Amino acid sequence: MDFNGTWQVYSEDNLEEFLKATGVTEMMLKMRKDVKPVIVIERKGDDITFTIKTPLCTKVNSFTIGKESEFTALDGRKLKCTVTEEDGKLVTKTEKFTSVREIQGEDMVETLTTGSVTLVSRSKRI
Repeated sequence: MDFNGTWQVYSEDNLEEFLKATGVTEMMLKMRKDVKPVIVIERKGDDITFTIKTPLCTKVNSFTIGKESEFTALDGRKLKCTVTEEDGKLVTKTEKFTSVREIQGEDMVETLTTGSVTLVSRSKRI
Protein backbone atom coordinates (compact mmCIF):
# COMPACT_ATOMS: atom_id res chain seq x y z
CA MET A 1 0.00 0.00 0.00
CA ASP A 2 1.16 3.52 -0.74
CA PHE A 3 0.89 5.48 2.50
CA ASN A 4 3.34 8.15 1.30
CA GLY A 5 1.90 11.63 1.23
CA THR A 6 0.02 14.20 3.25
CA TRP A 7 -3.26 13.19 4.85
CA GLN A 8 -5.95 15.29 6.57
CA VAL A 9 -7.98 13.57 9.28
CA TYR A 10 -11.67 14.26 8.66
CA SER A 11 -13.43 11.79 10.96
CA GLU A 12 -12.62 10.21 14.33
CA ASP A 13 -15.20 7.86 15.81
CA ASN A 14 -14.94 7.30 19.60
CA LEU A 15 -11.98 9.67 20.08
CA GLU A 16 -12.89 10.87 23.57
CA GLU A 17 -13.43 7.38 25.00
CA PHE A 18 -10.20 6.14 23.44
CA LEU A 19 -8.12 9.05 24.79
CA LYS A 20 -9.58 8.58 28.29
CA ALA A 21 -8.83 4.84 28.14
CA THR A 22 -5.18 5.53 27.26
CA GLY A 23 -4.75 7.95 30.16
CA VAL A 24 -4.69 11.32 28.38
CA THR A 25 -5.13 14.24 30.76
CA GLU A 26 -8.43 16.12 30.82
CA MET A 27 -6.74 19.28 29.52
CA MET A 28 -5.19 17.43 26.55
CA LEU A 29 -8.52 15.72 25.88
CA LYS A 30 -10.32 19.08 25.66
CA MET A 31 -7.66 20.52 23.35
CA ARG A 32 -7.43 17.45 21.11
CA LYS A 33 -11.11 16.66 20.52
CA ASP A 34 -11.67 19.68 18.24
CA VAL A 35 -8.45 19.20 16.23
CA LYS A 36 -8.19 17.26 12.96
CA PRO A 37 -4.45 16.51 12.52
CA VAL A 38 -2.51 16.54 9.28
CA ILE A 39 -0.31 13.45 8.92
CA VAL A 40 2.69 13.36 6.59
CA ILE A 41 4.02 9.87 5.87
CA GLU A 42 7.37 9.29 4.17
CA ARG A 43 8.52 5.76 3.48
CA LYS A 44 11.84 4.67 2.07
CA GLY A 45 12.14 0.89 2.09
CA ASP A 46 11.53 -0.28 5.65
CA ASP A 47 12.10 3.19 7.14
CA ILE A 48 9.00 5.29 7.84
CA THR A 49 8.66 8.81 9.19
CA PHE A 50 5.32 10.07 10.51
CA THR A 51 4.91 13.80 11.05
CA ILE A 52 1.71 14.73 12.88
CA LYS A 53 0.77 18.40 12.72
CA THR A 54 -1.85 20.15 14.85
CA PRO A 55 -2.27 23.81 15.81
CA LEU A 56 -0.93 22.76 19.24
CA CYS A 57 2.25 21.01 18.16
CA THR A 58 4.12 18.99 15.55
CA LYS A 59 5.54 15.56 16.38
CA VAL A 60 7.95 13.63 14.17
CA ASN A 61 8.43 9.91 14.77
CA SER A 62 10.60 7.52 12.75
CA PHE A 63 10.38 3.73 12.64
CA THR A 64 11.94 0.78 10.89
CA ILE A 65 9.56 -2.05 10.02
CA GLY A 66 10.04 -4.95 12.43
CA LYS A 67 12.32 -3.12 14.90
CA GLU A 68 11.34 -1.76 18.29
CA SER A 69 11.32 2.04 18.37
CA GLU A 70 10.31 4.83 20.70
CA PHE A 71 7.85 7.50 19.69
CA THR A 72 6.41 10.59 21.28
CA ALA A 73 2.62 10.84 21.50
CA LEU A 74 0.88 14.17 20.91
CA ASP A 75 0.61 14.66 24.68
CA GLY A 76 4.39 14.21 25.07
CA ARG A 77 4.39 10.68 26.48
CA LYS A 78 7.14 8.37 25.23
CA LEU A 79 5.97 4.94 24.10
CA LYS A 80 7.91 1.94 22.85
CA CYS A 81 6.42 0.33 19.77
CA THR A 82 7.04 -2.11 16.98
CA VAL A 83 5.62 -1.49 13.51
CA THR A 84 5.07 -4.46 11.22
CA GLU A 85 3.54 -4.82 7.78
CA GLU A 86 0.77 -7.39 7.44
CA ASP A 87 -1.28 -7.83 4.24
CA GLY A 88 -0.51 -4.27 3.11
CA LYS A 89 -1.44 -2.80 6.50
CA LEU A 90 0.88 -1.05 8.96
CA VAL A 91 0.38 -2.55 12.42
CA THR A 92 1.78 -0.68 15.42
CA LYS A 93 1.86 -2.32 18.84
CA THR A 94 2.61 -0.39 22.03
CA GLU A 95 2.10 -1.12 25.71
CA LYS A 96 -0.99 1.16 25.61
CA PHE A 97 -2.71 0.35 22.30
CA THR A 98 -2.60 -1.35 18.91
CA SER A 99 -3.00 0.56 15.63
CA VAL A 100 -3.86 -0.89 12.23
CA ARG A 101 -3.46 1.58 9.35
CA GLU A 102 -4.73 0.70 5.86
CA ILE A 103 -5.87 2.25 2.60
CA GLN A 104 -9.58 1.82 1.83
CA GLY A 105 -10.45 3.34 -1.54
CA GLU A 106 -9.24 6.95 -1.38
CA ASP A 107 -9.09 7.00 2.44
CA MET A 108 -6.46 6.03 4.95
CA VAL A 109 -8.21 4.33 7.85
CA GLU A 110 -6.53 3.83 11.21
CA THR A 111 -8.18 1.57 13.79
CA LEU A 112 -6.75 1.97 17.28
CA THR A 113 -7.66 -0.40 20.10
CA THR A 114 -6.99 -0.30 23.82
CA GLY A 115 -8.73 -2.92 25.92
CA SER A 116 -12.36 -2.95 24.73
CA VAL A 117 -12.27 0.62 23.34
CA THR A 118 -11.75 1.27 19.62
CA LEU A 119 -11.13 4.52 17.75
CA VAL A 120 -11.52 4.70 13.98
CA SER A 121 -9.77 7.64 12.28
CA ARG A 122 -10.33 8.43 8.59
CA SER A 123 -8.08 10.67 6.48
CA LYS A 124 -8.08 11.99 2.91
CA ARG A 125 -4.93 12.59 0.89
CA ILE A 126 -4.35 16.33 0.34
